[in-house]
Amino acid sequence: MRWPEGLWPVRMARVAVVAPAGALRDALVRVADAGVVELDPGRRPRAGRNAAADLEPAVLASAPDPGRPAEWNRPDLAEGEAQVRERAAGAVRKGHVAAVVGWMPRAAHAALAARLAEVGAALVRLPHPRGVEAPSLLQGEDRRESLRGSLVPLVATYGPVPYADLDPTPLAWAAYVLMFGIMFGDAGHGLLLLAAAAALLAGRPRRAAPLRRAWPFVLGAGITSTAFGVLYGEFFGPTRVVPRLWLSPLDSPVRLLVFAVGLGAVLLAGAYALGIVNRWREGGWSAALYEPSGISGASVFLGAGALAAGAYFQRPGVALAGAAVAVLGLVAASIGFFARAGGGGTGAVETVVELFDLVMRLGANVVSFARLAAFGLTHAALAAVVWTGTAALWHHGGIARAVAALVFVFGTALTFALEALVAGVQALRLEYYELFSRLFTTQGRPFRPWHIRMTAEEVDAPCPQV
Repeated sequence: MRWPEGLWPVRMARVAVVAPAGALRDALVRVADAGVVELDPGRRPRAGRNAAADLEPAVLASAPDPGRPAEWNRPDLAEGEAQVRERAAGAVRKGHVAAVVGWMPRAAHAALAARLAEVGAALVRLPHPRGVEAPSLLQGEDRRESLRGSLVPLVATYGPVPYADLDPTPLAWAAYVLMFGIMFGDAGHGLLLLAAAAALLAGRPRRAAPLRRAWPFVLGAGITSTAFGVLYGEFFGPTRVVPRLWLSPLDSPVRLLVFAVGLGAVLLAGAYALGIVNRWREGGWSAALYEPSGISGASVFLGAGALAAGAYFQRPGVALAGAAVAVLGLVAASIGFFARAGGGGTGAVETVVELFDLVMRLGANVVSFARLAAFGLTHAALAAVVWTGTAALWHHGGIARAVAALVFVFGTALTFALEALVAGVQALRLEYYELFSRLFTTQGRPFRPWHIRMTAEEVDAPCPQV
């Protein structure tokens, strides 16, 4: 994959499967077996069919032979043939030619065209219809075991990415594990996460096989947690096993708070940059300029930041420039709000309310990143309690040392489990509410290809009736 292709969802093509009427069934079977085409209209579930939820439909390469009853007694073949007949019934026909229309990834066009040529059918590229959004398939989403595919759930859980928007999957993963590491900064705990990632990647334990796709998140969280643990001087608490390279959360909470809020401002600025690109791709320069997640909102955000920085560092020029940029942003946003509200007195009132909400939300979004420092401080405090209790018992010698070992093991396990859960949830919360809300203003339509497996023509015995 060339690097620009990874910046947005898989590029789709509008296609028509064209075949002689007599070969339409064979063409549809090959389309279904390839599983790369979403036909129009999408299949609607039929009530009363498929009583067994785990029944997987199948089709034969050629139509079932009336002289072979076994081919008619297979429930999976019956369901597969029923779906093929439905698709054939919805085809556009003209004379002796029939066609069905749908969407498919551009990269899969050549392979499917070759399969259709075997039965005298063709795959024709069509123009992208105006006003119709193509279905969205994120890079790697159809290859769940790949690295990129393992990262997709972070974005897909929020909602389908619009086809016109950028695909932020790698950046979203990087931001998530970075925020996790700040809150979970402990080199010892980070090494445990790295060991867990290695175990998941190796498929161990077998009971954890359903969680295997999470290994990139566990690996990234382990790396960032270990790195911030070294910066904090934390290794299963303040054990002094690793030197402190930056600050101690318990000794310098204000510095950590300033860092967290500053990092939040940087992440928000990045989200605005991606949001501007998305608004432009969705609706052109007008949307990019007037939408609050576009240039107008970014101007208010950056202008307010420059105003605050100029006032704090006593730089009047910077403060005035920031105020001017913020005012321009508010003017642009008000134009967008007023036009969207339909104008008039009601539109003016709605514009004032929207502007107030925009300003308040910006401040709340920046302050929200203070939770990175708060939970990082909590993690360090819990680890310090466990280590202090362990050290106090250890100095008594004798059986107290055995108790100290138990306190350390169980206290570390409790701290690890509790803080990992809290850090994971809070990082996800910041990702969705503060960052993704600027990247996406609408949701796309997920790509749902039609797939029925093609089975061998040899049918030895009927399956049990369902």
